[in-house]
Amino acid sequence: MKNFVEELRWRGMIQDIMPGTEEKLMEGPTGAYVGIDPTADSLHIGHLVSVMILKHFQNCGHKPFALVGGATGMIGDPSMKSQERNLLDEATLAHNVACIKKQLSRLLDFDSDAPNKAELVNNYDWMKDYTFIDFVRDIGKHITVNYMMAKDSVKKRLSSESREGMSFTEFSYQLLQGYDYLYLYEHKGCMLQLGGADQWGNITTGSELIRRVLGKEAYALTCPLITKADGGKFGKTEKGNVWLDPERTSPYQFYQFWLNVSDADAERYIKIFTMLSREEIEEAVAVHSEAPHLRHLQKLLAKEVTVMVHGEAEYRKAVAASEMLFGNATSEALKSLDEKTFLDVFAGVPTFAVSKESLPMNVLELLGAETGVFPSKGECRKMIQGGGVSIDKEKVTDINAMIGEESLLNGKYILAQRGKKNYYIIKVE
Repeated sequence: MKNFVEELRWRGMIQDIMPGTEEKLMEGPTGAYVGIDPTADSLHIGHLVSVMILKHFQNCGHKPFALVGGATGMIGDPSMKSQERNLLDEATLAHNVACIKKQLSRLLDFDSDAPNKAELVNNYDWMKDYTFIDFVRDIGKHITVNYMMAKDSVKKRLSSESREGMSFTEFSYQLLQGYDYLYLYEHKGCMLQLGGADQWGNITTGSELIRRVLGKEAYALTCPLITKADGGKFGKTEKGNVWLDPERTSPYQFYQFWLNVSDADAERYIKIFTMLSREEIEEAVAVHSEAPHLRHLQKLLAKEVTVMVHGEAEYRKAVAASEMLFGNATSEALKSLDEKTFLDVFAGVPTFAVSKESLPMNVLELLGAETGVFPSKGECRKMIQGGGVSIDKEKVTDINAMIGEESLLNGKYILAQRGKKNYYIIKVE
């Protein structure tokens, strides 16, 4: 058996661990689970930390379970929240669960014949027919209110920080999560629950419930909540969360997020978000330190995570798109970009509009009169003659050139370039 706890330890992925956990795991293969709240139809990179722990767990020969909270998602976890959130209906939850399963299947092995292949479970399956009276009688009697009140997530919500207090619905959350652990312990052989540091209270309620109901030991391990070196919130951009769904966050934007992290963050994140070995990471850190301006560590991190989440082909497209602004990208590479990626790459670039009926149009007229790419046709003429003007990444050499519909990207855009760094989008409507 590969030592799972030791693997997480050197990667900086352990916050709290119950005594005896490491020894128990070294006895032989066992099961562990991570709970995922299906509040959206996509995971974001904040979820990726827990999924990576499951990935390491599987890699060490153990059996991972991804628990999607179809039942608990209807209530909402009070941990780290200042107010109760909106409840989701069954149809929305079912849709979210299906989408999340599809994403997880890229990250964990669900389909092989291996005895430790991953399983996806949904607590709605065992909660939907459990009556309130049965639950209160069978489960509620084992955990005291005093025990539940002592949890940080409860104390925080009952303190003066929250004017709204806490509903019984939310108060019951830790009991429901505790029952998940009991159910999976009995039916799936899960002896370990994994999660973020904010879940420690809920997880230990589960292990305590198992001890009181079955008289057996169950274990817990949490990872630190990931932050940025400057204290900022991890996984957030100006546009919000960085999602795993390519429709919400394009592979290009996803790649750019990792490419643009600081040196200090890159050194931490490459341990947490990749499966690279200790030797490979130490070598990459050494190479990076010799020439930090080349951003070797960031490029390696961005490659590993993008390939893992979106695949090799999307990674290559993201690299090609990244070179569009700063490298010597070709016209063919530009034309291969889908509309969303094209607009992502050139976000913030000055945009002008012309009518489709006005095409074809002389290049001087288009850039120096119809749009504001140049202040005048005369300046445009000079720059064309000096070799400084491109349309769709192809240099314009003839001042009499006509720009027509054949120049349209995605059927509606023309990319004009003045000099090396000045880009303009002409939208044809």
